[in-house]
Amino acid sequence: MQIWMTLILAVQLLTAVIMIGLVLVQHGKGADMGASFGSGASGSLFGATGSANFLSRSTAVCATVFFLCTLALAYLANAGGSGVRQGGSSVLDRAAPAASAPAGGAIPGAIPGAIPGAAPGATPGPATGASPAVPSPAPASPAVPAPAGK
Repeated sequence: MQIWMTLILAVQLLTAVIMIGLVLVQHGKGADMGASFGSGASGSLFGATGSANFLSRSTAVCATVFFLCTLALAYLANAGGSGVRQGGSSVLDRAAPAASAPAGGAIPGAIPGAIPGAAPGATPGPATGASPAVPSPAPASPAVPAPAGK
């Protein structure tokens, strides 16, 4: 099975390189427009008219071979000897291991009321998690206007 995968992969890589070369050699659609004004861009290895049919058909054949090699490699990897499937079941079909939670939701060995990361012996803050209340300064006495200079 490994020999078939190697052989198909080699054919696929060779087809891909040939297809890249064929696409790069082809003319764009605007190349013939420049030739009518004397640019000389229409001259090619296969002549002015024969290149489009030969190159486009060769590219289509290479693309078909590349696609078939890709399908064959996918089939061999999934069904064959790569060992992807184990037991014919999915990860979602297996049961998840049960997590054991302590009774009452308490963490074993934890000190009740202790703040994680606080210095040893620190007193816990308020139960709401807010910062301790800071007394606000006394309100200022109302301003009394100074007597007018008599």
